[in-house]
Amino acid sequence: MIAATLYRGDVIENTHAAHVAVVDANGRLVHSFGDPRRVTLPRSAAKPAQALAVIETGALERFGFTDEDLALMCGSHSSEPRHIERALAMLARSNATESDLRCGGHPPISDAVYRDWIKRDFTPTPVCSNCSGKHAGMLAGARAMGESLADYHLPGHALQAHVRRTVARAVDLADEDVQWAIDGCNLPTPAFALDRLARLYMKIADAPEGSPLARIHRAMTSHPELVAGEGRFCTLLMQAFGGELVGKTGADASYAIGVRRAASSDAGALGIAVKVEDGNTAVVNAIVVHVLDLLGIGTQDQRNALAAFRNPLTRNTMGVPTGRLDVSFTLHNHS
Repeated sequence: MIAATLYRGDVIENTHAAHVAVVDANGRLVHSFGDPRRVTLPRSAAKPAQALAVIETGALERFGFTDEDLALMCGSHSSEPRHIERALAMLARSNATESDLRCGGHPPISDAVYRDWIKRDFTPTPVCSNCSGKHAGMLAGARAMGESLADYHLPGHALQAHVRRTVARAVDLADEDVQWAIDGCNLPTPAFALDRLARLYMKIADAPEGSPLARIHRAMTSHPELVAGEGRFCTLLMQAFGGELVGKTGADASYAIGVRRAASSDAGALGIAVKVEDGNTAVVNAIVVHVLDLLGIGTQDQRNALAAFRNPLTRNTMGVPTGRLDVSFTLHNHS
């Protein structure tokens, strides 16, 4: 179903189909748009579930990983110096090296970092990958399990078998009901129904104090700059809402949010998941803000902190406004 329309002047240039699933604290679907059960690759939005598997190995305690390290494990960072330095420090604490990483370097998500790299003629190495925190965590997990670091990224490794079981449990599915592919960073990546992604984030938001999922929530919401980076949507979203909301993007326009409380003070946690069919990141960010508006999540001031993402203007090379993105759908109520 069409969720967003891009206009150039008054002419429709592109339309964007999308799907939304919203679940309550019982995991019950309460609102939707499009197909809330579309089988979806959450990509990096699945990182908290993969980080949960690392926590369960005992790696964080064994190697003295902090909440900041855990935030980087859950993040898709901008390759800023603080991100690269932390990933290197995580590797050192588990007696691993950058050569053990099985992710590759790539252009950074951050335009500012990219300009700096070009000026310095810098060639990114594996630790510069936006997923290097996840990989550093995986290496520590393999070490804590007493398994070889070699091939830690392959489906046949004992660590990845543990990750598969943990992810399935986190989304309340049998192991065989989660499909797997290979992510851009070279690790296995899961696929399941969109409402299951919403359920995962509801569970993160609703996790009891002291539990591993609560630790993930605290790490991500306390250190959103390590989950993404300067000026990034995830960072600004969690900064605006404080500990009330945890959010994470995934490549090719998936997004997931866990909300500790809905609009009324006595309402329980919510999980929200979004997928845009054509993989457009600007569109998925705009839809997320629109859904927060529709559900009345947080205050108007909190939502207005994301106003630049709501219905963004498009500009040409001279900075002249040429069009706008319009997001105006309504949610189907299942209650």
